[in-house]
Amino acid sequence: MERNYQVANPKNIDPYELHCRTAYHEAGHAAAIHIRNRQKQLPPVFFEIQVKRPHASEMDFFAKVIDGNLIQNLPIAVIESFSMVTDSGQHSCQRAYEADIVNLLVGPLAEAKYVSLCDDEIFNLQLMNLNALSHYGGHSDLESVQHYLEYFITSRHHREKKLKELLSQAYQFIDNPKHWDCIRSLAHFILESGDEVISCDDAICIFDTCLAARKSNTWKRSVTFAGR
Repeated sequence: MERNYQVANPKNIDPYELHCRTAYHEAGHAAAIHIRNRQKQLPPVFFEIQVKRPHASEMDFFAKVIDGNLIQNLPIAVIESFSMVTDSGQHSCQRAYEADIVNLLVGPLAEAKYVSLCDDEIFNLQLMNLNALSHYGGHSDLESVQHYLEYFITSRHHREKKLKELLSQAYQFIDNPKHWDCIRSLAHFILESGDEVISCDDAICIFDTCLAARKSNTWKRSVTFAGR
């Protein structure tokens, strides 16, 4: 999962702003891989975030989520058996590739939401189509999404329908305030930690701490309200 750095008019984007966009993009991927997969009761998968930080004026900031794909962790026999599945049940392979697609889409969506918040602009699902996501570092992510869909769904009509459905699920994920807090917390850590490799355990610790803090605050507000 890698942000595409060939953005339109890169000279018009402040370097630090591009760093922030990159951090939110990769934090979105990581949050979806851990939090959403767990919510869907899918098996945990290893990932890490590799970061290259500028040490000289000619070097650019770079971050990339490594691994984190469910489909790559399925046995070949399971993937090959997908074509024999009837409509009566959902194959484990389908659950895996759909989760991978959503996790890919969350990256550019997170970057788009960050930019919209910074610019005080409206951000909603109706504005987020594939062409729009390509402007938020999503070109390589979208290529991977199309590869998934073309491999597993033969009908173009069904591919387009499925993509629309999964894009909606990705949007719902980042539209959740709890999830957005997790993305923001990891993005700040990517920018500020100085680490060149952020381990899976480090990212999960950030997510779990963030989710626990929100749960605690919600409980405190409930107690305060009940005591009035």
